[in-house]
Amino acid sequence: MSTFGDREKAFENKFAHDQELRFKAEARRNKLLGLWAAEKLGKADAAAYAAEVVAADVEEAGDEDVFRKVRADFDAAGVAVSDEDLRKQMVDLLATAVDQISNA
Repeated sequence: MSTFGDREKAFENKFAHDQELRFKAEARRNKLLGLWAAEKLGKADAAAYAAEVVAADVEEAGDEDVFRKVRADFDAAGVAVSDEDLRKQMVDLLATAVDQISNA
């Protein structure tokens, strides 16, 4: 019985660890996305804008709140980036964030 308990505990620990890494990767992706978008928007303070993008992720589960924030800012500033390109950038930057966290 203790083997089963140990195994269950190991799975729980792995799940918690994976969730923590996912949270960190998404937060890092949002920061990278904010820095990328700040450049497109011509923001003088890219770090402050990146912080706004990271903060936008608390509105709801998933990526849609971040997407909507950047999309609205692009639209307001007249930045021509398609929804498809923005979503692709989000996917690419998530992969970059995962690599950065894994290699840190």
